[in-house]
Amino acid sequence: MADERPDWARRMVEERAARDWSQTDAVRALMVRLPDDQVVSEQDLLRQWKRWEAGESQPTKYRSVIAAVFGTTTGAFFPERSRRDGRAEILQVSGMDTVDIIARLRASDVDVATLDALRITADRLCCEYAYMPADQLLMEGKAWLARVVGLQHQRVSLAQHREIIALAGKLSLLVGCVEYDSGRPRDAEATRQAALMLGQEAGELNVQGWAHEMRAWFALTRGDYRGVIAAAEAGIAVAPHESVAAQLCAQKAKAWARLGDRSQTEVALDQGRQILERLPYPENIENHFVVDPAKYDFYRMDALRKSGENRLAEQLANEVIRAGTDFDGTERSPMRIAEARVTLGVVAAREGDLDTALAYGERALAGERKSLPSLAMVAADLGQALQTRYGHASEAQEFVTHLRELRGGQ
Repeated sequence: MADERPDWARRMVEERAARDWSQTDAVRALMVRLPDDQVVSEQDLLRQWKRWEAGESQPTKYRSVIAAVFGTTTGAFFPERSRRDGRAEILQVSGMDTVDIIARLRASDVDVATLDALRITADRLCCEYAYMPADQLLMEGKAWLARVVGLQHQRVSLAQHREIIALAGKLSLLVGCVEYDSGRPRDAEATRQAALMLGQEAGELNVQGWAHEMRAWFALTRGDYRGVIAAAEAGIAVAPHESVAAQLCAQKAKAWARLGDRSQTEVALDQGRQILERLPYPENIENHFVVDPAKYDFYRMDALRKSGENRLAEQLANEVIRAGTDFDGTERSPMRIAEARVTLGVVAAREGDLDTALAYGERALAGERKSLPSLAMVAADLGQALQTRYGHASEAQEFVTHLRELRGGQ
């Protein structure tokens, strides 16, 4: 019989089971986090907990505390589903499609509607980062960046000039990310630096913060973990109240996990979680440069895998796959899902299931849309687990060879 409970109810059971908690254990963990003025008996709360897990009632007053108990964000545990159609929005707001926008730009006709259309076009491209083929996105991103940069030489107001610079900064961030995904680190670093300068010129803290986040990401995939921490702290100092600060905390957590410091890993994860809890739920969670609260499960999965917390990492990996897959099976977040499959492969390898480990690993590497440096870094964990436990198995050696080829292709 199909499980018809809400996703959050099912997840409450899975999170509790991953920790070997009884329902009473979970209720006690919840009560510790309740504010002083929220008085409720353990028995009353236990009865409510059972109803929540059964999906019979919603924990409306307790949502944020339940998320905190399990180390994630309210938006991840109780997501608000929304999907915007960027192309339709361009037409709705400006009355123009792509051909109309380009015609306006060639005619040097820069007005409010044109800038609105350009802004929404940039947002659309940032939303397509997760799934559009890298070569296609890079071509489109560069083309639109060139068009926007060309507007600087036209007669525009000071406010319009600032918005043009900000748009160029945002598109530079996107282009730099795709360049790095495609194994072009030098181009990506030059583009990142350009984005940082444009963000500074426009006074756009979000663009500046993401430029520092890219520096942290580049350092992470190179194994420069102290460099990750330095870049993350620089970005947080620039944009402490933007959602990028949460992702910068997550990059710190990934670095600390790889340095073997579990305490600092948890501190960084909790700092990022608290930042997201203070911010309103994002209007457009598809945008790559808007931190989706559900992404915090993805960050925590990485840290738990590195720390050897197999059951918790496995539970979160399954959650990442569910959250990134539409009802019809379409993968909306293929790069996150690939790393989740690697995590499941690592857990399987550690638990002695070679066939399952290899199946997850090969499926992760086979995806069309991938970030080569990030996937190679994460898949190295699986390669290490396979060599440690199955060093003489030919199938394991074939996968390790495949992994070396992937790293060599960056």
